[in-house]
Amino acid sequence: MAGDDLTARMGATLALVLAIDLAFALVLVALLEPWLAPLLAALGIGSTLGRYALLIALVLTGLVWVQLRYTRQELLAEADAEPITAESHPDLHARVTRLSTLADLRVPTVAVADTDVPNSFAVGGLRSGTVVVSEGLLETLTDDELDAVLAHELVHLANRDAVVMTLASFLPALVADEYSPLEEALPDGTKPLFWGALAVGCYVLAATALGVPIASLEGLAQFGIAVAVTVLLGGVALGLLATPVVFLSRGLSRQREFVADRDGARLAGDPAALASALATLDEVATPPSEDARVRYRGLDGMCLLPHGFDDGVVADDGFHVETRSHPPTDERIARLRELAASLES
Repeated sequence: MAGDDLTARMGATLALVLAIDLAFALVLVALLEPWLAPLLAALGIGSTLGRYALLIALVLTGLVWVQLRYTRQELLAEADAEPITAESHPDLHARVTRLSTLADLRVPTVAVADTDVPNSFAVGGLRSGTVVVSEGLLETLTDDELDAVLAHELVHLANRDAVVMTLASFLPALVADEYSPLEEALPDGTKPLFWGALAVGCYVLAATALGVPIASLEGLAQFGIAVAVTVLLGGVALGLLATPVVFLSRGLSRQREFVADRDGARLAGDPAALASALATLDEVATPPSEDARVRYRGLDGMCLLPHGFDDGVVADDGFHVETRSHPPTDERIARLRELAASLES
C-alpha cells in the first residue's frame, strides 16, 4: 500500500516537473523569440509557429538534460565524492554488487566521500545511478549495518525516486541561486570574453528586432529596457513555477525514506541492522548548527540523515528553498523495530 502511494506521488511529482519545464520553456521562448526572430528568419525559419516550435523543443530538451546531468554532477561535487573500483575498495564493491543482484538492479557506480562525517545518499540517472558513502560511514558501521544502509540507497535507485528527486531539486535550486550551470561551465579565463560577446550579440539582435539604429542613444535605452523586462519576467516566472514543485517534492521526500527503510531492510534481510545503523549515525554525527530554513537545502535532504557531509556551523548566506523533508529518525527506527518484531513472529 505504501509502495503504491509512493509510486503515485512519484508519478505526480514527475508529471508536475515536466509540465513546469514545458511552461518555463514557453515563457523563455516568448521572451527570447523577439530577440532571435531576425536570426532565425535569416536561417530560413520565417513563420512564427515554426520559430516557436524549434525554440520550445531546444529549450525543453536542454532543461531536462541539465536537470539530470548537471544536478547529478553538482551533488557529487558538493560531497567531494570520487568513484571507486573493485581494486581500490574490493569489500565495498562486492557488497554493492551482491545487493544489486539480489534486488535485480543494474550495479550502480559507487563513490566515496573523503569526510569523517558518516552519511550516504543515492543520486539517479536515466540508465543507472550512483551510491555515495563517506569514509566516516565505512569506519563507523558494522558489516550488517553497512549492508543495510547500502540496501536502503539501492532501493532509492530501484524505485526511481532518486531520479525524480534529482529532477525536482533543479528549479528550486535555481531560484535559491545555488546552481549556475552556464557560469560554472565556462573556464575562468573566458568568462569576461563570453559575457562581453553575449552582450554585444544581444544588442545587435535587439537593435535589429526593434528597428532602431545600433549606434544611438535611443537604441541603447530600448536595449536596456528590453533586457530588464526579460530578466524580471523570467525571474518572476521561475519563482512562481518552482513553488508547486517544492510542496509536492517535500511530501515525496518524507515518504520515500520510509519506503526505502522498509524495503532496504528486507533486501538486506535484517531490519534491526538498519535501525541500529540509524541510531548509531544519529548519535555519532553532529548536525551543523544552522538556520532551520537551510536544513534541507542542496545535498542534505538527499542523504540518509539530513545533515549532509558537513561538520561544523553552516552560515545562512541568503535566500534558500527547502525541497525535501526527512521524517524524524526516532520514528524511522521505531518502524524498523516493529518490522523486525513482525518478521520474527
